[in-house]
Amino acid sequence: MITKLDKNKVRIKRHGRVRAKLSGTAVRPRLNVFRSNKHIYAQIIDDVNSVTIASASTLDKDLADVITNNVDAATKVGELVAKRASEKGIKEVVFDRGGYLYHGRIKALADAAREAGLEF
Repeated sequence: MITKLDKNKVRIKRHGRVRAKLSGTAVRPRLNVFRSNKHIYAQIIDDVNSVTIASASTLDKDLADVITNNVDAATKVGELVAKRASEKGIKEVVFDRGGYLYHGRIKALADAAREAGLEF
């Protein structure tokens, strides 16, 4: 019997394998990325204390009028989350791509965060 694979179930399974090996600390928190069809979200998380340190998304009021397309939006979110992290004194993070392929919007967000000063 052949069953159709659900792309999101496969992504969640891949994400679980990565998260078993990856954890954020207070010194080096985790930069988590979530992508929906319309929006992209980024959070900097300290897993030891279960605290979100900084976050940014395409739903932020700072980005509401700037967004033109998905890759540009991801770039702006990457810059904004890196700026908010540096305001809290965070320079190094562990990148958690959330099981998504490192391509397109995920790559654009990561590159923008690196250019804005985050190291990973």
